[in-house]
Amino acid sequence: MILRDKLSFDTLSEFLRYLAAHAEGEPTLPALTSLGEELGVSVASLREQLEVARALGLVDVKPRTGIRRLPYRFLPAIRTSLGYAMALDEKNFEQYADLRKHIEAAYWHEAVAKLTNEDHIRLQGLIKKAWGKLDGRPIQIPHEEHKQLHLTIYSRLDNPFVNGILEAYWEAYESIGLNVFTDYNYLRGVWEYHQRMVDCICAGEFDLGHKALVEHANLLTDLLDHRIAR
Repeated sequence: MILRDKLSFDTLSEFLRYLAAHAEGEPTLPALTSLGEELGVSVASLREQLEVARALGLVDVKPRTGIRRLPYRFLPAIRTSLGYAMALDEKNFEQYADLRKHIEAAYWHEAVAKLTNEDHIRLQGLIKKAWGKLDGRPIQIPHEEHKQLHLTIYSRLDNPFVNGILEAYWEAYESIGLNVFTDYNYLRGVWEYHQRMVDCICAGEFDLGHKALVEHANLLTDLLDHRIAR
């Protein structure tokens, strides 16, 4: 409790402290004038604090509905920071991709153990759809299937920080154009690993699936090294 109080008062604005203290209350917040009177803060200061909360994805503000509290997600905060890091140097994506690789490996067993039969069916459907694109004429890049397959595997984790890191990875992946990469042999190799991963998940062979995950992650590392070398 002492740690929580210290963090609250040392790092949060009055508006964010109010949001945290009233997390179980009504989703719609009072007007800024009322909040300002309650908190002893000027409306101008609250308006600045509100913009920070919007950027963090904590509230939504609309003319007719006012200020509405949103469920907590880590993605908006990490999206902004990662976007800035990549604007400084695109090579920062490689370090973030390495972080994501280790997180997926660390949470694999916990994540796949929580998946339901319906999740297994969804994963199998994504595999089938991806192969259909790769074997079709013309060939299509199954990027959306790639993204949804990975996010589905970790979707049952009750951890907004892990989910936020993984979701931000795919946005960054798209922003540097990896979703339109066209090396056919690379794509087939990736989906052969995906096939093994899903087959192992559905068969309950989680250790073998983990091995396939780790091996398949190295394909992206090699690809990024090749891009940088050029």
